Amino acid sequence: MGTNWSLQAVSPPAGAADGVQAAFDRVVAQMSQWEPQSDLSRLNRAASGLWHDAPDELAHVVESALAIARASGGAFDAGLGRLTEVWGFGSAGPVDAIPEQSGAGDRTIDFDPAARRIRRRAGAALDLSGIAKGYGVDLAAAWLLDHGVRHFLLEVGGELRGEGIRPDGQPWWVDVEMPPTSSVSPWRIALHDLSVATSGNYRRGFSMDGRHYSHSFDPATERPIVNGVSSVTVLHRQCMMADGWATALTVLGPQAAIALSDEQELAACVVAGDREYLSQGWRAMLA
Repeated sequence: MGTNWSLQAVSPPAGAADGVQAAFDRVVAQMSQWEPQSDLSRLNRAASGLWHDAPDELAHVVESALAIARASGGAFDAGLGRLTEVWGFGSAGPVDAIPEQSGAGDRTIDFDPAARRIRRRAGAALDLSGIAKGYGVDLAAAWLLDHGVRHFLLEVGGELRGEGIRPDGQPWWVDVEMPPTSSVSPWRIALHDLSVATSGNYRRGFSMDGRHYSHSFDPATERPIVNGVSSVTVLHRQCMMADGWATALTVLGPQAAIALSDEQELAACVVAGDREYLSQGWRAMLA
């Protein structure tokens, strides 16, 4: 996944670290666009228009990604892989010039839930980087819970899930990272059977000719976002859903993101410059 992970756990069994790593390895083997032999990479190399059977984990993540895409009006797009490659955020590495209009074509990803199979259209390349890391957290958390670990804090590259409480009876307290250019004070969150994910346009990107280009893409324009959003943080029971929704809300802009968060009953915080916007769900957690 291109990042590190950490685990704080109360009375973990022998081999807990290996069990967690095995869960992450499974996600990489199925969903990494940087691993040539991953299920995702082989799907993207195969001819378009053909159905491909998917392992259970990949099928679950694709189904969830498409659900977020529908609910967000296309702000989340699992078929953006060609664009991320053209702009230097994929397996091919950085680019030395700003791409011209990509014109990727039909980026539709089809999923057949009954047969658990996936099909991509000619302009689509499956890219799950906006949701798979969160799923990895959930998959590893499920392994820990199945092996009797009831109290832990698991973190992968800034996506966190807290279960139970610390040995001192306190919840797992975490501080939300704020954009370095913002004066907004960071939030401290109690992760008690809760996950948190943050998407920020400052985390990955590149600067060229005096302008910064974010790794977050607007599917409507096929270009990096320019809506003023610096970061979006989402709280959810599932880290996968927090991760995917943080990605989608980043694309929408502050007002639209909060309106959709209220509609979907999401706890979300959007930072744009030195202003923050809070959903009703987030405000309710302050009471």
